[in-house]
Amino acid sequence: MVPQDRLQQIKERFGYVEARMSEGSGDIAALGREYADLRPVVAVIEDWEQVQAEIAEAEAMLDDPEMKALAEEELPQLRARLPELESAVQLALLPKDAADAKPAMLEIRPGTGGEEAALFAGDLARMYQRYAEARGWRWEVVEEQASELGGVRELVVRIAGDGVFARLKYESGVHRVQRVPETESGGRIHTSAATVAVLPEAEEVDLKIDPNDLRIDTMRSSGAGGQHVNTTDSAVRITHVPTGIVVTSSEKSQHRNREIAMQVLRARLFDMQRQEADSARSADRKAQVGSGDRSERIRTYNFPQGRLTDHRIGLTLYKLDQVMAGDLDEIIDALTSEHQAAQLAEMSG
Repeated sequence: MVPQDRLQQIKERFGYVEARMSEGSGDIAALGREYADLRPVVAVIEDWEQVQAEIAEAEAMLDDPEMKALAEEELPQLRARLPELESAVQLALLPKDAADAKPAMLEIRPGTGGEEAALFAGDLARMYQRYAEARGWRWEVVEEQASELGGVRELVVRIAGDGVFARLKYESGVHRVQRVPETESGGRIHTSAATVAVLPEAEEVDLKIDPNDLRIDTMRSSGAGGQHVNTTDSAVRITHVPTGIVVTSSEKSQHRNREIAMQVLRARLFDMQRQEADSARSADRKAQVGSGDRSERIRTYNFPQGRLTDHRIGLTLYKLDQVMAGDLDEIIDALTSEHQAAQLAEMSG
C-alpha cells in the first residue's frame, strides 16, 4: 500500500518549494533542482488521487437510478487504471540515487586476450560514444592510449548531459567477447574481455581531499601512439598516497592536466566511498544489478551468433549489430526495471 502521510508530505514540500521560488528567496539553484525532482512525483500522485476520487464519485452514482448505467460503464475502466497508477506512485517514491543526475567518468581497459581484447575495448568505446551522441551528451576524452592495431589500451572519458550516470551506471563490470579475431588467420573463435567502470563525477562539495595526501609528478608527454613527441614537461601524474590511486593526464597544457587529473581522482575516491557505503548496506542481502563489482562478468557479446547476453538479468538479444552501433536503450531499460523491482521488494519485505 502507498503511505498516505508520505504523499501528503511530498505535496506540502512541493508547495513550499514552489512558493519560495516564486518569491525569489533562498538558494534558487538548489530549489530549482528540488522542484525538478518533485514535480514528476507530484504529477503521478495527483493522477492517482484523481482516479480514486472519480471511483468514489461513480460509486456514489450507483444509488441514483438515472446515473446507475453510466456509473456501471465507467467503474470497470477506472478500477482497471488504479493498479497501474499505484505502481507508478510506488516507483516515484523509491529512494533516488543522488548521483543519478551527475556527469560520469567512463573508463575502459582491455582484460585477458592481448591485442584482440584491446580491439574489443575500442569497439566498446565506439558503442558508448554513439550512444552518447544519440542522447545529445558531451563526450570529452581525458586519457587515451591506443594499441598498435588501433585498439584501446586505456580510455578515460568524461560524459556530461541529462541523466548520464543514471543511464550508464549498470555498465560497470567485465564485458566478454566471443568472435574470430582480425588478428587470427585460422578462423577460430576466441574469447577475450574488457573491463568498464562508470563513476559519477564528484564535485568538491562531495569530497574533501587533503593536499598533503597527494604526490604530484610532471612527466614528458607523448602523443597518441607516440607519433608526435611533445618535449615539454606537460603530463601530470597524481598519486593519492592513502589509497594508492594513481591518475595521469597528458593534454598539452600542464595546468589543464592537473585540473583533469584531480577531476578523475575525485571521481575514483567518491566511487570508492559509495562502494563502501553500498557494501555496508547490502552485506546482508544478495548483490543485485549494479553492485558495481568491477570483476563481475556482466555481459557476453557473441559475434558469430549476433547475440548479446546480460548475465545479471538473463536477457538475451539477437541484435548485436544494433547494440554495437549504440542502440543500448533496451538493455539499460531492462536493467533499470530490474533494479527498481528489487528496491520495491526490499521496501515491502
